[in-house]
Amino acid sequence: MLSIMKIYRSIGQLQAFRNAVITIGTFDGVHEGHRKIIAHLKQEAETINGETVIITFHPHPRKVVSSSILGIRLINTLDEKIELLADAGIDHLVIIPFTEAFANQSAEDYIQNFLIKNFHPHTIITGYDHRFGKDRLGDYRLLEKMAPVYNYVLKEIPKHVLDEIAISSTNIREAIIHSDIETADKLLGYNFFFEGVVVDGDKLGRKLGYPTANLKMSDEEKIVPGNGIYAVYIDVNRQSAIGNTENSYSRFTADDLRLKGMMSIGFRPTVDGKKKVIEVNIFDFDKDIYGKTIRVYMKKYLRPEVKFNDLDELVKQIDQDKIESLNVL
Repeated sequence: MLSIMKIYRSIGQLQAFRNAVITIGTFDGVHEGHRKIIAHLKQEAETINGETVIITFHPHPRKVVSSSILGIRLINTLDEKIELLADAGIDHLVIIPFTEAFANQSAEDYIQNFLIKNFHPHTIITGYDHRFGKDRLGDYRLLEKMAPVYNYVLKEIPKHVLDEIAISSTNIREAIIHSDIETADKLLGYNFFFEGVVVDGDKLGRKLGYPTANLKMSDEEKIVPGNGIYAVYIDVNRQSAIGNTENSYSRFTADDLRLKGMMSIGFRPTVDGKKKVIEVNIFDFDKDIYGKTIRVYMKKYLRPEVKFNDLDELVKQIDQDKIESLNVL
């Protein structure tokens, strides 16, 4: 199914929206909780023959306003978020470059010179805890006070939905870090995935009968799953599945392009145990993909890393891992 979403990466690119129904947020994960907001957004737009507009920020606001960036580990990269929001059927995605100057505008300026001037919203949908402007002094009450002045409808996202989103985002990150992929996938509503560039390895897997693609994560801010062995799907041909330009995003489902495989994340204790690596063995696949970016969809955690007595024991375990992976996939 083809869906098209227009993308704006600066205020200067904005067009006139028809009865804009807008919401603002980071939408990291675009998980089941977020989808409740998106469904509400789409329903409101349909009621008034309007267009859905999501405003998000890049880089992550915490990276700009916080003194420490060590804690930022995102469920989605920006490109992944764009893809997921397009799949959700959003009409317009506005990506605001988040800077100190933007963060330091007054709450009143944020409403008048950012929201009203640029978006002319018919309806704003936001949560009771939405904060904006210098020192985060702007809130739902200020938006409510300004609604009759600027003639927009203000609708509140219920507290229980916002709480669910916050809890889900935290639980998803914890689940991914601790290898609980099944919980993460359930909360996300899709298989957690990441992309990596295939780089040179030591070719040991080939000698053992299980050639692997060694991956370097494409985005350093992306959360990395916990160590262990996983059953995974792999997409080695992303460009045939996506049509992506600077100003629009269209995508059709391409599940038939996914290959089956298994993945190891960790220090390979049987071999050397010194360097953390991500290795993927793609079943029934022998093409040269060095330098290519591939996507890994994580399906199930199989087992922890184990140090075996020798390579023969390791190969026997890998044989079992493949059998289990095929059963899962």
